[in-house]
Amino acid sequence: MSQPGPHDAVDRFVDAHFDEQVRFLQELVRVPTDTPPGNNTPHALRTRELLAAFGFDAQAHEVPPDLVRQHGLQSVTNLVVRRRYGAGGRIVALNAHGDVVPPGEGWTRDPYGAEIVDGRLYGRAAAVSKSDFSTYAFATRALEAAGVPLAGGVDLLFTYDEEFGGELGPKWLLDRGLTKPDLEIAAGFSYQVVTAHNGCLQMEVAVHGRMGHAAVPDTAIDALQAATRVLVALYEENVRLRRHTSAVKGIRHGYVNVGRIEGGTNTNVVPGKVVLKIDRRMIPEEDPAQVEAALHRLIEDAVAQVPGARVEIRRLLLAHAMKPLAGNAPLVESLCRHASALFGEPVEASGTPLYTDARLFSERGIPAVIYGAGPRTVLESNAKRADEHIVLDDLRRATKVVARTLLDLLRV
Repeated sequence: MSQPGPHDAVDRFVDAHFDEQVRFLQELVRVPTDTPPGNNTPHALRTRELLAAFGFDAQAHEVPPDLVRQHGLQSVTNLVVRRRYGAGGRIVALNAHGDVVPPGEGWTRDPYGAEIVDGRLYGRAAAVSKSDFSTYAFATRALEAAGVPLAGGVDLLFTYDEEFGGELGPKWLLDRGLTKPDLEIAAGFSYQVVTAHNGCLQMEVAVHGRMGHAAVPDTAIDALQAATRVLVALYEENVRLRRHTSAVKGIRHGYVNVGRIEGGTNTNVVPGKVVLKIDRRMIPEEDPAQVEAALHRLIEDAVAQVPGARVEIRRLLLAHAMKPLAGNAPLVESLCRHASALFGEPVEASGTPLYTDARLFSERGIPAVIYGAGPRTVLESNAKRADEHIVLDDLRRATKVVARTLLDLLRV
């Protein structure tokens, strides 16, 4: 009979402390972090208290309030937990974000209740990505309890600006040298080990006409009519984009989404201004500068079809695609091997049409992989929809996968 090894030791720790891990996650879900309004500091301070209970000293880094307000948020305090072992070795960063979209309608459970029903924990951010606050913290505890010599270290990064692009989250920490990892694992959302993702361009398009009474429409310039031309052009662009597919497994094609439309003053008034908010997903093969320039031309040409109308275009966000870096092999191999073993099905590296904070590490040459607690697919968790939840057995197994991977990377 073979003797138990270090991987068995981290598995046993996770099992023995899993009830504690679930309670930890429940406490995180119960503190709202809806963005907007983006008041995230209370959650960071509560997280810091919970981490201190098992000996993790979380350094709190408050982002200056004026800068936070410029980004449309109320407060951001990022947390860094540094765990250091023997000399040499890699520093592995584990980054999960606490900010989330508001719950919206249709919930059958309290979005902040952290209620457990039939092996599922319900609540906003239960899956993406407060679950990985617990995954990463308890995987690190399991690593340290394994009783084997370690080198290098772990940086636990709990940040609060993923929904708005990460400028005040991981980028803020990286720009100030508050973390300098050799490898990075970012919060996951499915069984997949993700090594690439789409880019994202978000724009505000303000179409201006001239307001007038509906009884004398010839005295007005209808901004909605011009905006309608823009909508038609954008949806026709989606037909073209579907013909250009990515070579990355898990990513299909680019897409333009019009997520918000505002305009008009009353039913008897010709609209003088209409504002569209647009999200353009870019496959890794696309050049963001070319995409942005082409979208400007398309919109401007559409508005020009209505004499007298004009348009103002403002960039809200530009997130570059994440592409695999050569140095990610140790992460990918270990995560895939342990995930396949623990989940009982093949888990391979792939891409995702989402965009994440992980790109901010890969842009600096730090090999990054996305992996954490989640269901087989993003849709199954109801992430960003009503009744978001995490299956507790998935949480347990993902924690073991991360703990085993840390052991592989840091064991002497």
